[in-house]
Amino acid sequence: MAQAKKGDNVKVNYKGTLDDGSVFDSSEGKEPLEFNIGEGMLIPAFETAVTGLNPGEKITVKILPAEAYGPRMDEALIVVPRIDIPEHIKPEVGLQLQLMGPDGNAVFAQVTAMTETEVTLDGNHPLAGKDLTFEIELVSIT
Repeated sequence: MAQAKKGDNVKVNYKGTLDDGSVFDSSEGKEPLEFNIGEGMLIPAFETAVTGLNPGEKITVKILPAEAYGPRMDEALIVVPRIDIPEHIKPEVGLQLQLMGPDGNAVFAQVTAMTETEVTLDGNHPLAGKDLTFEIELVSIT
């Protein structure tokens, strides 16, 4: 039986959980996730976990922040005056916003706190600083 290797197109079923057991992503009820190993479309440690599996094999892997979305960075938190938020945007905690970074590229931030005069935005990836556990089943190699 062929083992998954770099360059292979694979399909996997997966479930991603945090240390508290909460599920942050899953293929359950959906088509298997399809990707090419080594293309860099997924976090490298996920691709590495799939490499070497045979179709039908399952693996559980814990991926630390340094191998996933990095540590949480305090400098990614910014507080902006509420008056600077465009009128058509109604900020509320949990709202995801797309901002323009200093280099002209899109930056995503989430509203994490608000006062009468200020809005706190968090530019960290929602999974930054978190250990991720994936249950992965290799469905097929094509």
